[in-house]
Amino acid sequence: MDKSGRPYDIVVYGATGFTGRLVAEYLARHYGQEGPHWAMAGRSAAKLAEVRALIGAPKNTPLIVADIADPNSLAAMAQQTRVVLTTVGPYQLYGEPVLEACIAAGTDYADLCGEPVWMRQMIDKHGTAAEQSGARICFSSGFDSIPFDLGVLMLQKEAVARFGRPAPRVKGRVRGMKGGASGGTAASLKATLAAMGKDPSLIPLMQSAFCLTPGFEGPEQPSGNAVQHDDALGSWEAPFIMAAINTKNVHRTNALLGHPWGTDFVYDEMVLTGPGDQGKAVAEHMAKTPMIGRPDDPVPGEGPSKEERETGFYDVLFVGEMPDGQTIHYGVKGRYDPGYGSTSRMLSETGIALLSSNAAGGIGTPGAILGEALVARLRAHAELTFSVEA
Repeated sequence: MDKSGRPYDIVVYGATGFTGRLVAEYLARHYGQEGPHWAMAGRSAAKLAEVRALIGAPKNTPLIVADIADPNSLAAMAQQTRVVLTTVGPYQLYGEPVLEACIAAGTDYADLCGEPVWMRQMIDKHGTAAEQSGARICFSSGFDSIPFDLGVLMLQKEAVARFGRPAPRVKGRVRGMKGGASGGTAASLKATLAAMGKDPSLIPLMQSAFCLTPGFEGPEQPSGNAVQHDDALGSWEAPFIMAAINTKNVHRTNALLGHPWGTDFVYDEMVLTGPGDQGKAVAEHMAKTPMIGRPDDPVPGEGPSKEERETGFYDVLFVGEMPDGQTIHYGVKGRYDPGYGSTSRMLSETGIALLSSNAAGGIGTPGAILGEALVARLRAHAELTFSVEA
């Protein structure tokens, strides 16, 4: 489908929400009118204009009124642009109409979804239509799951260069992270729990590491649900809340690329908490203290302050283990609060990378659709580092 004559390259849908505003602000500040032609979309023209002024976007930045409740407005939005970036979640409540509009228009789509059951439902329901229309669909284009998806991709590239083959076992280990949750993240978790409560048949999907690889079931994976000690790293480890989505996306990337890392590939994620009794105590505290899902969770529209976003960071280590005992260490680090300051940059750069991608249509992952081209953009523009460590 020819999209060259469309007036916009990128539309940010949900620009009046907490994260959508950050995405629009990033595009305004880093690209202004010199980069891609972009527009802001949402339910209220007045609120869009208010946000446009608040973030200092050019006064002629186009505003598009589009509403989940009005399919015609979503169709009109999708037909005007080459890429839609949507931050309107929970996606299981509000995502499908936007996705359908993009697929029908052959428009590329990227979101921040961390809801694997909904993602699997969309793959089953709309995957073939996306392939036919040419729409490239990138779920999970923020902190879940870009640093992990691309971190494994880059580690495996180095493993092949060093050892002549990929690592059959990779461990993702969060060494450090500072950042807060927003109301949108909390709402997504609550919506997922509610959906599984209504339909218990969804629970096995959530529990399976291969939820997002229909037709393929790989080997048993480590659960990552219990405190443990990693002798090789000399540290205690605690469960990582985002492993439930990231591991599924990593396995989907491997499957979509034709299993270059093997059909026996094993991957898990945990948080490193340090050595000794103190490291163990920290791990045990983390294991029984939920990050979200508490009574004091923020409500949608709330999130970390500007200072909190700018002082946040994350540092993830990937360890590739070879059959002969050799290892390779690869690090991915990001400035800013992971879920918002850095996520807004990652989603924006995913959208820009899609503009020059020659990938076929379909529901994929950032790693499978964009791969190293996205790594290059994140290095150059979003203050992420990807590097071999040992």
